[in-house]
Amino acid sequence: MTEAGGSSPLVKLEAVNKHFGALHVLKDIDLSVARGEVVVVIGPSGGGKSTLCRTINRLETIDTGSITFDDQRLPEEGKALAKLRSEVGMVFQSFNLFSHKTIMENVTLGPIKVRGVSRQQAEQRGLELLERVGIASQAAKYPAQLSGGQQQRVAIARALAMDPKMILFDEPTSALDPEMVQEVLDVMIGLARDGMTMLVVTHEMGFARRAANRVVFMADGQIVEQGDPDEFFTTPRTDRARDFLSKILTH
Repeated sequence: MTEAGGSSPLVKLEAVNKHFGALHVLKDIDLSVARGEVVVVIGPSGGGKSTLCRTINRLETIDTGSITFDDQRLPEEGKALAKLRSEVGMVFQSFNLFSHKTIMENVTLGPIKVRGVSRQQAEQRGLELLERVGIASQAAKYPAQLSGGQQQRVAIARALAMDPKMILFDEPTSALDPEMVQEVLDVMIGLARDGMTMLVVTHEMGFARRAANRVVFMADGQIVEQGDPDEFFTTPRTDRARDFLSKILTH
């Protein structure tokens, strides 16, 4: 997908390969994400989706190929890497909140430590973001006092607090009880509507249909198919995608 005006994509992966020992988890991946685009990555477990997601902010290194973010190759280490990670937010399966810090402290820690924002400014912005994700009343509590869905919404607010150019979501609802899934997806749908660039690895097909600009189907370490959500879900082009959809959409 290219953007109006022809500006370069925010993220570009070219011929990316990654091995874990003898296992070839990413095989010649070519993928671009435009600014403001929501790309949803789906596919069977073990297909390389989470690894793909984690290479974009260098939580996983790659063996060959190249990844650029905002027209710069991903940095190796040091301050440049810290800067990249402040610009590419990440929301994990497990919430990764600091259990000994309050919700407000979790959300404001990054802006204060990394961005050098004053505590007062960070807390004001933190309250706005907690309001946005619907849990401003929980600001003084600790993570253990919140439900899983609330903790994941804190994790989203924490990512937003760094004012990122993009947020990566690695199966953000898979650790949640079913009744909590929708509250997190609603926040993500709101972000998508507001124009946040997002790459989302998920099993939530309803979210993919509603919020994605593009669906990328991965299996066996490769991008098998990608396209418009309506087309993908109604008329998948490959046997592999048809087989996958026939199994999950009947449940």
